[in-house]
Amino acid sequence: MILVTGSSGHLGEALMRTLRERGMPARGVDLLPSPYTDATGSITDPEFVCAAMAGVRAVLHTAGLHKPHVGTHAARAFVDANIIGTLTLLEAATDAAVGAFVLTSTTSAFGAALTPAAGEPAAWITEDVAAVPRNIYGTTKASAESLAELAHRRDGLPVVVLRTSRFFPEGDDDPVKRTAYARENAQVNELLYRRADIADIVEAHLAAARRAPALGFGRYIVSATTPFTPEDLGALRHDAATVVTRRYPAAAPLYAARGWRLFPSIDRVYVNARARSALGWEPVHGFAHALACLADGRDFRSPLSLAVGAKGYHPGRADGGPYAPG
Repeated sequence: MILVTGSSGHLGEALMRTLRERGMPARGVDLLPSPYTDATGSITDPEFVCAAMAGVRAVLHTAGLHKPHVGTHAARAFVDANIIGTLTLLEAATDAAVGAFVLTSTTSAFGAALTPAAGEPAAWITEDVAAVPRNIYGTTKASAESLAELAHRRDGLPVVVLRTSRFFPEGDDDPVKRTAYARENAQVNELLYRRADIADIVEAHLAAARRAPALGFGRYIVSATTPFTPEDLGALRHDAATVVTRRYPAAAPLYAARGWRLFPSIDRVYVNARARSALGWEPVHGFAHALACLADGRDFRSPLSLAVGAKGYHPGRADGGPYAPG
């Protein structure tokens, strides 16, 4: 049995859909009911978590508060959901001798390290970059990672932490970018350096669960494979479009036909090399795949991404967007 927390959310539902389709026993838990949630309750409740952990061999922990909630939820709510909830699950998983614990974390944990000073090259983000969280979301996710590592060191729980890049289908959380670029335009651009399709994120989680016993502990960046190299970082900061079109000559006419634009500047590049090597994982929905889909008139998003769809983060927003101001 595989336990999926946050089974009513974007990634949780995607995991539950995939596990069920493959005939793999799975149990979904969430605060909110859904067709993919078997039990509703809080991961901060030890009794609820203990019951949910019965017969479980692997935990895929995706539940928590996210960056769009920073403007609407108190810091204590983040601590409860992302730290206390994770600790409760780790303790129950240890007591139940679970064989693999996969923690969904975020590249937002890198925080200030993602934005170089003016005039500096784009940042080359690997697992060696020190986390410098700049909001309560990144702080609590980094703390959850530390708790997970402690559970491995102290109790021998096999743990893999996945720092995922953005995979949500909603428009950009930056209102300026959200209005300057069509959503699909921005998201294809982001596949170059800071986005992944949810289908590839799911495969990374399943690979992490398989590899956790052998790895013991690992922390990996999960994002679409970038075409860039460290030699590109200077040019990416001041003329990213030229770098991209040099590598992908077909991009210019495909973009022009849709009235799309490449970003003029890219400030960071997520590097997934260690995840691919350690987990035996290979994302397929990258920028080249997106261009091939555009050329063929197909949707660049995976069927799984389209099936899960947009859930939003703040129901009832008057402007129709998923984000609160601030």
